[in-house]
Amino acid sequence: MMLPSSRLPQGWMPATDTLSGRVVLLTGAYGGLGGAVARAAARAGATVVITGKRKRQLEQLYDAMMAEGLTEPVIHPLDMELATPRDYAALAEGLERDFGRLDGIVHAAASFSGLTPIAMHKPDEWLRTLHVNVSAPFALTQACMPLLTAASDSAVVFVLDNPELLQRAHWGGYGVSKAALERFVAILHQETDSSPMRSHALLPAPMRTALRRQAYFGEDTMQRPLPDATAAAAVYLLSAQAGPARGTVLDLRIE
Repeated sequence: MMLPSSRLPQGWMPATDTLSGRVVLLTGAYGGLGGAVARAAARAGATVVITGKRKRQLEQLYDAMMAEGLTEPVIHPLDMELATPRDYAALAEGLERDFGRLDGIVHAAASFSGLTPIAMHKPDEWLRTLHVNVSAPFALTQACMPLLTAASDSAVVFVLDNPELLQRAHWGGYGVSKAALERFVAILHQETDSSPMRSHALLPAPMRTALRRQAYFGEDTMQRPLPDATAAAAVYLLSAQAGPARGTVLDLRIE
């Protein structure tokens, strides 16, 4: 990895006011990790703007969060594959109009088409994967930077994957995209280190998600823990307490 590693403070758990008053934008909100982050950030007091390309699934997440008595989320459908710079600018303008602020982004959206040898990798799937996993997070972050840097403290969290595995055969565009995403975080950190906006990478331990089931089809994924611990770590990175971890990979695989 290019970025230095950091660890979650021992025994750290989010409190109900950890993100109080903050507005957090979440991509891939109805995925396994995305849904867990939405709930965890809401429990910690944030107003969560949930995005994804399937409005019905966003509505289902909204209904579930309201049924759990969590802070009401805000739905903003956004297709990371098809969105244009104008769409991202409109989202940022809407956040400024409706809330007057943005305090964090968690990039939980990911495109993974399965393990495929390079010789068999469909070019359109390769391009889609790199766009959703690298280019779209860049464009969204760039559009929101004026809001993020105007805050007294803000954070952008990018989710990585196990680099030791992703450099092996058959990981294709997904492996390449996650390596590129880490380099993007490193460059963004260098350019914003003196600003209120913090850049963070988050490297989860194995967890029970649809992506893992697709990638590790011989594994009993049900034996893996739910993404709740990773979601709690995302809340930590969104909070002011994570200042010392800016520009690092919060590696949850480290015991």
